[in-house]
Amino acid sequence: MRKNANKRIVIDDEKLDVSSEVLRALAHPLRMRILAFIDRHGSINVNKIYNTLQLEQSITSQHLRILRLAGLVGTEREGKYVLYHIAYNRIGEAIDAVHDFIEELEE
Repeated sequence: MRKNANKRIVIDDEKLDVSSEVLRALAHPLRMRILAFIDRHGSINVNKIYNTLQLEQSITSQHLRILRLAGLVGTEREGKYVLYHIAYNRIGEAIDAVHDFIEELEE
């Protein structure tokens, strides 16, 4: 996003699509609970996530899929388990993008 000479804000559609996907993924309270749980454990499999948080397996998998597609979690196979971990760099990028957006609006 940038301002042109007439002080209008010009938004990059590709960046907007990526940013909106990340923010949409972060905006759901259950996904935030899942992220916090993963953060406390470093990396963890889906069984422990849904059992500990007392969620249905299908609901947990759907939310993890959204987080994975947004790039907020990564996966790693360990034997028969898929371990989820937080992609801290992606979350940092999202935070930076929000800060940049706010700064642009305030100018």
